[in-house]
Amino acid sequence: MNQLTLKESFSVEGKSLHTGQVLRATFTPAAVGTGIRFKRVDLEGAPEIPALAEKVVDTTRGTVIAQGDARVSTIEHCMAALYAMGVDNCVIEVNGSEMPILDGSAMPYVENIQRVGLEELSAEKDYYIIKSKTKFKDEESGSQIIIYPDDHFSVEVMVEYNSPVLPNQFAILDNLEDFPAKVASARTFVFVREIEGLLSHGLIKGGDLDNAIVIYDEPVGQDRIDAICDLVNVDHVQLKNLGYINPTPLKWDNEPARHKLMDLIGDIALVGRPLKGRVVAIRPGHTVNNKFARMLRKEVKHTDVQSPLYDPNVAPLIDINGIRSMLPHRYPFLLIDNIIEIDQKHCVAVKNVTVNEPFFQGHFPQEPVMPGVLQIEAMAQAAGVLVLNYLDEPEKYSTYFLKIDNVKFRQKVVPGNTLLLSVSLMTEIRRGCAVVKGYAFVGEKIVCEAEFMAQIIKNK
Repeated sequence: MNQLTLKESFSVEGKSLHTGQVLRATFTPAAVGTGIRFKRVDLEGAPEIPALAEKVVDTTRGTVIAQGDARVSTIEHCMAALYAMGVDNCVIEVNGSEMPILDGSAMPYVENIQRVGLEELSAEKDYYIIKSKTKFKDEESGSQIIIYPDDHFSVEVMVEYNSPVLPNQFAILDNLEDFPAKVASARTFVFVREIEGLLSHGLIKGGDLDNAIVIYDEPVGQDRIDAICDLVNVDHVQLKNLGYINPTPLKWDNEPARHKLMDLIGDIALVGRPLKGRVVAIRPGHTVNNKFARMLRKEVKHTDVQSPLYDPNVAPLIDINGIRSMLPHRYPFLLIDNIIEIDQKHCVAVKNVTVNEPFFQGHFPQEPVMPGVLQIEAMAQAAGVLVLNYLDEPEKYSTYFLKIDNVKFRQKVVPGNTLLLSVSLMTEIRRGCAVVKGYAFVGEKIVCEAEFMAQIIKNK
């Protein structure tokens, strides 16, 4: 799947939750590699802030990012919408320090993205694949987040409040395709007992019953209720029974848990790359969410290229007989054993390196090491399968090296290693010439990389 951006711009306008200002945010298409960036168009020079976990400076009732003197708060709803809808590159121009709260959910963003549509870009999506269980626990709060390997992104959350109105709840999103219908319209929420404290800290000045679920779960005297109403500039109300005081009913019984799930997706989006893994969160919140995202972000920053997933229990897409039907190479020069991934642009081959390889007799008798040139030859054979696989009668064609560039050998390959060879087309095939980027892995480590050009020639 290739990276996506918006087909055209769209804007939203409304009150901001914490400052109460009426602000406007415009979402614009962006080129490959831009990522998600916020642009403060009201400040001199229109500074931009990358939407990344390390840019978060505050997590009090929302996620705040900053760079220099520029900052933007309450970004989690729009980030969740962009992530769930698959938008990789977008610049968000905002004329203030906060995103509009709108109806307190991500649905207005989702609806606009659906309306303008998405445009496919030239580069592939850069997924970060979770290959082992990763856990983060915040000892102070007891909150924890765990991510497990999975073949796509999914989330489940469990929330726990000491409240007779909001009991323990859980919410699950098994597929991002269900985000618009099952999560996007879940609204933010607040307890009546929290409102005075939040207002005293300069927060929720723009909150009202239209953009937040308000929960009355602890009896409060009428004088105090009247004082709270005065603070938020609403008419006095009589609260006789504990419960949700909004005029509109909950969209789901577990709407608060679904909103927490949405917030979690928005905060995880700050990892900067789409993930393949299942996230399980117990008592998530913006603080623990960001700590977890920062931990993943460190892994992502130090992993430019991930090794392919390889399960020897899964049958290969092309076995050795299929490879032999396409490539002219034979013993002792057929250097790939099977193909485990292949599409129009990339291919992953497996080479099981054994001590019986004939080259080990001389390279070297006392310390057998696979020659680097043969690692590159194995990559080239994988590339040969890639380009020949989509030709009619591939056995009538051969591929030949034209040049090799930017070769690096990082680690020895020895008997007993399983070599994973990942090759991708760098450009379209033109005039029978393919330009390929190849990586060879042993386990999670890159052992060799190279760029090369090969020509496809019909056999005489």
